[in-house]
Amino acid sequence: MGKGGGCVPSKKKSPLDASDHDVANPVRDRTVLIDGRSSINDSTVRFQAGALRSVDKKLRIFIVFYSMYGHVEGLARRMKKGVDGIDAVEGVLYRVPETLAPEDLDQMKVPRPPAGDEIPVISAEELVEADGLLFGFPTRYGCMSAQMKAFFDSMGQLWKEQKLAGVPAGFFVSTGTQGGGQETTAWTAITQLAHHGMLYVPIGYTFGAGMFKMDSIRGGSPYGSGVFSGDGTREPSETELALAEHQGKYMAMIVQRFVQPYSLITALE
Repeated sequence: MGKGGGCVPSKKKSPLDASDHDVANPVRDRTVLIDGRSSINDSTVRFQAGALRSVDKKLRIFIVFYSMYGHVEGLARRMKKGVDGIDAVEGVLYRVPETLAPEDLDQMKVPRPPAGDEIPVISAEELVEADGLLFGFPTRYGCMSAQMKAFFDSMGQLWKEQKLAGVPAGFFVSTGTQGGGQETTAWTAITQLAHHGMLYVPIGYTFGAGMFKMDSIRGGSPYGSGVFSGDGTREPSETELALAEHQGKYMAMIVQRFVQPYSLITALE
């Protein structure tokens, strides 16, 4: 039996669908206080729980990405379609700031965003407004790109106050080759979530049969969706885009569950 052979999904399992969820219970939109001392500054630790947003508002998943040649952006746009397909949830696209000088980008033949580009650049402070987070980035030797790492490095104040603790988060990636880091690029990024107390949400094998097809090249893994960029000219395949859409839908359904847990609220009060 090959690698992952024990992960074949049961044929009896019903397909993933939003109707599988229990009826949502309205809860207050607030910050939960956990009694105890912070190891950082001896102050009361707070965390933003997307689980506690009132269900009369749309839940928002921020799709935050860096894309040099457009491959990650393609996944991000399709991912938003998946998020938006779930009732009462919307996906919001954001770019992270560029760290390279314009002349360097010109030498690398990086296309500039078109005039009037509707995707804004996000600041770290805005992340607290999200109920869920999906981070997308290309690989650099099996790790996230410097631009995305610089963005995570700018989140020091959020880390100090643990503002993102309890927020579900996931990853999607782009690599140049099949051995370029479709898995390692995601799992080396998990440390960022751990230090913030965020909840890592992989997609596992929830994509079903699409995760097992071997008749064509496909990016993505149980850690998250992905695309192979090749020399930069290869466009995402329909299967890769479908996996990204599925990840958006899956994350939206996970975030929906976080508006319901009265037992969690009771335990923390």
